[in-house]
Amino acid sequence: MKITLRQMEIFLEVAQIGHLTKVAERMGLSQSAVSMSIKELESIIGYKLFDRINKKLVLNEKGRAFAEAISPLVSKLNDIEEEFKNDENNGELLIGVSTTIADYLIPPIICQYMNSFPQVKVNLKVGNTRKIVEMIENGQVDLGFVEGNVDSTSIKQEVVGLDELIIVTGDRNLAMAQDEYYIDSLLGKQWILREEGSGTREVFLTHLGDLASQLNLFLELGHPESIKNMLIQSGKCLTCLPRISVMKELERGDLYEIKTKNLKFERQFLLIYHKDKYKTSLLSKFIYFTRMQLGKILEH
Repeated sequence: MKITLRQMEIFLEVAQIGHLTKVAERMGLSQSAVSMSIKELESIIGYKLFDRINKKLVLNEKGRAFAEAISPLVSKLNDIEEEFKNDENNGELLIGVSTTIADYLIPPIICQYMNSFPQVKVNLKVGNTRKIVEMIENGQVDLGFVEGNVDSTSIKQEVVGLDELIIVTGDRNLAMAQDEYYIDSLLGKQWILREEGSGTREVFLTHLGDLASQLNLFLELGHPESIKNMLIQSGKCLTCLPRISVMKELERGDLYEIKTKNLKFERQFLLIYHKDKYKTSLLSKFIYFTRMQLGKILEH
């Protein structure tokens, strides 16, 4: 007897939910059918895949290894089935987008795409770079757009643009006192940074190197808009943010750029997807479209 796709799908649902009754309800099956499918699967493999702990089915060591092995296969087969069931320009795309890209880059691109392909539904999931990477690894989104560094053996990445980070403050006197500062002379001042897992924060601290230990981190906030508001209200704090996120505030004179000597903060915008992800024609068209539009925006 060979393992079937249905058995693998049921197994993954049980692994995720842990209760046969709930899996049966979700999949429109009887509880006995779900139980029998798991027993047959374990019989074929020759190992128990679950432990029963506190009335819940929990993957054991063999179960975890099996789940890791079949998850990308099941996902790819479902993608193939979905592509051939639907017209190539119909369907839904799940896109993970990091905060900076979601706020300042992706909205006009998505609007243009939806005008060109009105029958396609685009569902955006927003989070910091670390969160989007986790979504890709777990198969929760089809692809992602992030900034910073991605260190994952299960993810493929393509550079789609470059971004400049700058130091800004609400303190006009500090900004006007000198044309440039050595970065170590600024580290003792009050700094507001993005939360851990943010690509912006990671790039800034990486560029600081050993000097990062001298940084007076006054406050952490999860969104660039919150940080900008705090800088404007306090009039003293500093931060490091993408230039694209503070252009309006710099033009209005609400914030001021602090230039540093011999130190430039740059990072890459990345398109990322799981290495085992099957690229449907719909997904491939979306990637091509967004890559082209993103390039045009960043050129300006």
